[in-house]
Amino acid sequence: MIGEGLEGRQRVVFEAVTPEIDGGRFPIKRVVGETVVVEADIFSDGHDAVSAVLRYWREGEADWHETPFEPLVNDRWRASFTVEQLGMYRYTFEAWVDRFKTWACDFQKRVDAAQDVHVDLLVGAELVEAAALRAQDGASDTLGSYANSLRAGERRVDYALSPELAALMERHPDRALATRYPRELAVTVDPLLARFSAWYELFPRSLAAAAGGHGTLQDVQAQLPRVAAMGFNVLYLPPIHPIGIAHRKGPNNTVAAGPHDPGSPWAIGGLEGGHTTVHPQLGTLDDVRALATAARELGIDLALDIAFQVAPDHPYAEEHVSWFRQRPDGTIQYAENPPKKYQDIYPFDFETPDWQALWDELLEVVRFWIAQGVTVFRVDNPHTKPFAFWEWLIADVKRATPEAIFLAEAFTRPKVMAHLAKAGFTQSYTYFTWRNTARELREYLTQLTQTELAQYFRPNFWPNTPDILPEHLQVGGRPAFIARLVLAATLSSNYGIYGPAFELLENTPLAPGREEYLHSEKYEIRQWQERPDHLRDIITLINRIRNDNPALQANTSLRFHPTTNDQLLAYSKVSPDGANAVLMVVNLDPHYTQSGFVDLALDDLGLGPDQPFQMHDLLGQGRYMWHGSHNFVELDPHITPAHIFRIRHRVRTEREFDYFM
Repeated sequence: MIGEGLEGRQRVVFEAVTPEIDGGRFPIKRVVGETVVVEADIFSDGHDAVSAVLRYWREGEADWHETPFEPLVNDRWRASFTVEQLGMYRYTFEAWVDRFKTWACDFQKRVDAAQDVHVDLLVGAELVEAAALRAQDGASDTLGSYANSLRAGERRVDYALSPELAALMERHPDRALATRYPRELAVTVDPLLARFSAWYELFPRSLAAAAGGHGTLQDVQAQLPRVAAMGFNVLYLPPIHPIGIAHRKGPNNTVAAGPHDPGSPWAIGGLEGGHTTVHPQLGTLDDVRALATAARELGIDLALDIAFQVAPDHPYAEEHVSWFRQRPDGTIQYAENPPKKYQDIYPFDFETPDWQALWDELLEVVRFWIAQGVTVFRVDNPHTKPFAFWEWLIADVKRATPEAIFLAEAFTRPKVMAHLAKAGFTQSYTYFTWRNTARELREYLTQLTQTELAQYFRPNFWPNTPDILPEHLQVGGRPAFIARLVLAATLSSNYGIYGPAFELLENTPLAPGREEYLHSEKYEIRQWQERPDHLRDIITLINRIRNDNPALQANTSLRFHPTTNDQLLAYSKVSPDGANAVLMVVNLDPHYTQSGFVDLALDDLGLGPDQPFQMHDLLGQGRYMWHGSHNFVELDPHITPAHIFRIRHRVRTEREFDYFM
């Protein structure tokens, strides 16, 4: 018996669809103006020709758009469309056995073999006549004329093989028995900032002009020209809310705080309010709005921290006790990551019977800050909250505010990090901080950029954070800072730095073997002291290079090139139009000069085997003539640990003058 709803005459099969995340359960990601390239195995039984169309639409539009699939090899087909607006797009496809294409192919073979095609012409005429009845765009009469011409006349064969007829029939196919792919796949379309961003993190309270003072949001606003001049387009602030007093942490995360210790900004809430309140020493909501406006005028998006946890004195802890886990002694369970204890923080209990009210309240927190002009959020520890919660919250926010961006701060298991990206996070922190050797970096970046992860996981590389002072920065000195900066900013089109600490080469750990800062800004107000070897100029230059070279503004073209020295990492990026090609060579040894040969994949760079080309070092401004695939490089880390080469092709004009482009 034929199954209910099954049309047994639909003969086309779909397999191996890409991109398709978990059978269509989750959307892929693109930014405005990018292309979605769809491939699938599409075939039927027998020898009949198949035609297929990709169908797509933006949610809210009235009609679907269609574009034809083109065959590749071995029943593999490809089509594409461009996403032109923010929001959610959907795509699917249809395919059918194309009787006219089958007839035309066989007819050509019979003509070539000088066979009698009288009956074949009558068959073709019937197919064309049927198309004339389907035509709705004024082509009906033309198709009718072709049908008559196939039945009579001396040039019937010429008419049958006419390219115009083939084009008309392709526009009016018989899709009565078309097979529709059973899923509608989704694309989340974000602003360009989602793909190309440079983040600068600072603590507002450390910006006071006088020692012992408390910085304000107005002090942050005064820093905007400096941040913009360095080339950053996102300014990220840790939580700006009141800080709890109960169990407040002291310097270096000590359990007992003194009367003047400011506490951790992530211990949110006090008598002044909670997640929708500004710490009174920082300023007011008017200051937040003014800061966001001033930042936008300088091309900077203000990013705020979303940390869904509370201090013991947060109003939620009294007004919504059911939102927290109770211990047998009647107290609320504080946060722990044994052996670490965070007595100043209460995590929410997402298994509370009152979970819906909790979800609604937290959604309102995000909506509140959007209303103040903030659309970029760094989310603290999202992996400790349910995936379903984030999927729901982010989808709700982006329906009304499609330009919203959520960065997941989750240094956890790979599959958990990937699932958070599937659930909707726009960008993600990564393991870059702990990938140091050439082999580690090649393997990790290949996974991020050349596998299915690239369809939905946008990496954001940070060489340091307030939580993490990696060992190589502790021991590698200025060369290590510069090398890691170059790697972060050029391997990934999204990167960030914990600003003052990185600029000023802060590298003193809490204790040997610990990846935490001594006198961490998380627990005390710092007075940053200028030093002559600061990194501000090199940071500015690297951001300018990123802005000037489209190749560095995406990750899909990243390719690694072999070197004869494992201490040298060589990789390139090329812009989509091929006009901009950049090669990076980084000395991973911060102590000693390293040299070796780089073996370029010339085809990836648009270079011929016999073509000389100029390598313009955008860091050191040197210019070198290279030829062929095998070229020598030497890098002294104490001068500069990296090259960023703009590849300039040699061109000969009609007047035989040489120039580079």
